[in-house]
This record gives sequence, structure tokens and C-alpha cells, in this order.
Amino acid sequence: MTPRLPVGGAAEDLATATRSAAAVLAEAARERATVVLSGHVQPDADALGSTLALAEGLRRCGARVLATFPGPFTLPASLGWIPGAEGLVPADAVPSSPDVFVSLDAASPGRLGELASLLDRAGTSVVVDHHASNPGFGRVRLVDPAAPATVTLVADLLDGLGVALDARLATCLYAGLAADTGSFRFGSTRPETHELAARLLATGIDHAAISRRLFDTAPFGWLGLLSVVAGRAALEREVGAGLVWTWSSTAEAAEHGLPGEQLEALVDVVRSTAEADVACVLKGQADGSWSVSLRSRGATDVSRVATALGGGGHRAAAGYTSHLDREKTVEALRTELCTLSASGLPPRPSAFPDGR
Repeated sequence: MTPRLPVGGAAEDLATATRSAAAVLAEAARERATVVLSGHVQPDADALGSTLALAEGLRRCGARVLATFPGPFTLPASLGWIPGAEGLVPADAVPSSPDVFVSLDAASPGRLGELASLLDRAGTSVVVDHHASNPGFGRVRLVDPAAPATVTLVADLLDGLGVALDARLATCLYAGLAADTGSFRFGSTRPETHELAARLLATGIDHAAISRRLFDTAPFGWLGLLSVVAGRAALEREVGAGLVWTWSSTAEAAEHGLPGEQLEALVDVVRSTAEADVACVLKGQADGSWSVSLRSRGATDVSRVATALGGGGHRAAAGYTSHLDREKTVEALRTELCTLSASGLPPRPSAFPDGR
């Protein structure tokens, strides 16, 4: 494995990493190589938008491209409309040893599920990510924890490849940018973020329609589920800087006529609680595990908590999977939050005081 490229530090180091990644992709396109691109398991708008935008750009450059994501191979309605989604192929349909494998928005190899093996089996692997907890994997790495979204790094790569932005590419990029900046509300938003947004809007995209599809469209059953889940929320002021948590499950979502991915939006409702710095939603899965989403209002670095429990993420947004029962899962979370609070460690510097 090659030494890790310097990333997320000086601008020249990030520029070097961007040029290196773009050079690998440009060579693959010139040689009409097979490139497999994947976001993380249960992709969000940033992972999917990054994957589809870069896939389309590479196709235009001449590469043979397959875009995918780890199973389960289903997309929520809020994402299935993104241009290029109809061309996604299941993970078991991609070659086991492609010329190039590109991982997008995955904080660790584990987030790539069954596709993680392509990191070693591919002729070259490129990792493009913005998670602060990324440990450094893949052969060529473009990882910038200060970036508000992975799509911003993809936009730089498209520029490096000489691919002009049009409405199709801009729609993919804007979806990821709006989602991971909280519609530009989070602290990760920088002047360059708005500059990129301006470039995307200049292509003629309907940004209002994109935001409506991402954030403001849900089945009526969502209201019933939200009522139940919010009603069982618990506030524990004494845990760390305050913890508010609740739970649901894919089975409960189904009772309301909803797919399991509808649970993802719950934490953004719970996080509005003023009396708790940390918000948590436990989402029960069909296999008995719990997918745990954490959000911080700023005083707690939840990426430290998630990493200690086997996951990762950003200072203000992180997650992990627990195979304990619900009570033990919450108890383990309480323990980590109290341990972090008692350690007296200063907050880790981050560009994400209230972002993802």
C-alpha cells in the first residue's frame, strides 16, 4: 500500500491529493478501463450524488463505468429520482477485479460491505471522502475532513478531468451538497460551499424541487410513526452534556406502511431538543441488530463515542451498529458519553460544529 497522501491540511497538500486522484481516473478513461464506483451501505444523498456524478463524468471521458452500492440494493423514494440512479447495478453484478475501484463517502472499509474486497482486488483503488474518522485506506486517497460534503471533492475531480458541469451533473452534486450541509445551515458551510452552489445553480437546475424531494416529501404514514417515536423519547440530563434518545424499528415502520429507510429522518427531529447536547435514535433491524444514529449540538464529539463503539463519523454526526439488546445498547452509550465527559478532553478541532 502506498503512503497516505497528505490531506485535509495545507491547501497545496489537498491540491496534490486532488491532482493525484484525477490523474489516476484520467488514465483509466484514456485506456477505456473498467471503473467500479460505490458509495457506502444505505447511501444518503451525498454518497449517491457523488457516485452518480463521478460515474457520469468518467463515462463522458471514455471509461467503462459501473456504479453500485453495497446491499441491501434498494433506494428510498427520496433518492431514487437522482439522475443516473436507474443505471445502478447490484454489487454482485460488478467484476471482482476491476481496473479501478472508487469508494465515495465511506468512512471505513466496513461501510463498503461486500464491496470492501475490491479495495485490494482492483488494479487501483481510489478513496474520496470527507469523514474525520476515516482511518486512511485505499491506494490513492482524497480525504478532506474540512469538506462539507464528498460531492465538493467530486466537483474538484470533475474539474480536473475537464468535464464541464451541466444540469444533470449539477443535480447530483447539489443533492449531496444540500443534504450534508443541512441546506447550508451547518457549521461546515464555507464561502467555497456557496461558490460551488452558485456554479450548480447557474446550470439551470431547479434547486427548490431538489430540496422538496429530499426533505419535504414523505408518506402520510410518516406522521403516525413520528408521533409514536417522539412520544417515547427519553431525556437524561445527567448523562454527559445531556442525552435525548428514542427508538423504532424497520418492523414498526412497516406497520405504518413505510420502508425501513424512513427511520433515517427521525434523528433530525430528535436533535432539536434544547436540553440535551446529544441526540440518539436506535433503529432496530430485521437481523436483531440496532443501527444507532448520533447527533451533537456542539459540546460533545460524537465521532469519539461512535468510534469507541465500533463506528465513526463526524464530530456532530456519527453512528454505529450494536448487536446488543436495546437496553444494553443504551447503557453502553451512556457509559461512553459519561467516560468522555469525565475525561476532561478538550473538543477535537473540527469543521463540523453542527454539521455532518
